[in-house]
Amino acid sequence: MIIRIVKLQFQKDKLDDFIFIFNQTKLKVSNFEGCMGMQLVQDLANPAVFFTYSHWESEQALSNYRQSDVFKIIWKSIKPWFEKPAEAYSTDLYFDGFSNGKK
Repeated sequence: MIIRIVKLQFQKDKLDDFIFIFNQTKLKVSNFEGCMGMQLVQDLANPAVFFTYSHWESEQALSNYRQSDVFKIIWKSIKPWFEKPAEAYSTDLYFDGFSNGKK
């Protein structure tokens, strides 16, 4: 499994535009073949910063998504709104404290 974390920092006047595009496309991404789920989180200190957090079955599944029309259309739409270049990390799970049954 691959965990993909992407940091996106937007121009403040483009936040509503980003949220609109995200809401229009989130199911296309999270339902993409090989995607096991996705979350979008927003920085509390700087609301212009978002992180996508997604799980992929394999590096090939992630690569297939990144080469898909779905990704290309989304990226082409949101890239001009970046305040800073996006940062992306493909990671392996080292520890999962969410799965230990705590409430």
